[in-house]
Amino acid sequence: MSCGACCASFRVSFYWAEASGLPDALTERVSPLYSCMAGTHSKTPRCAALQGEVGGTVACSVYAQRPSPCREVVAGDAKCLAARQRHGLP
Repeated sequence: MSCGACCASFRVSFYWAEASGLPDALTERVSPLYSCMAGTHSKTPRCAALQGEVGGTVACSVYAQRPSPCREVVAGDAKCLAARQRHGLP
């Protein structure tokens, strides 16, 4: 709720079947088996569900329906710290 760096640093990929319950506009097909959150499949990823400014007040517009990669995020792990560094956050 006060970071968002992971949501604006990595591609959020998951099996296409997991996309059920998410609005079509927030998912993007990557392959016949995989989808990703819209906005995360680019050089400068930023999930379309992320609201607010990274490092400030943020929220996920589909938090209850978020896919497994988002549920597996651990604050303070190596990926978290890399994402925070990418955005100039301590």
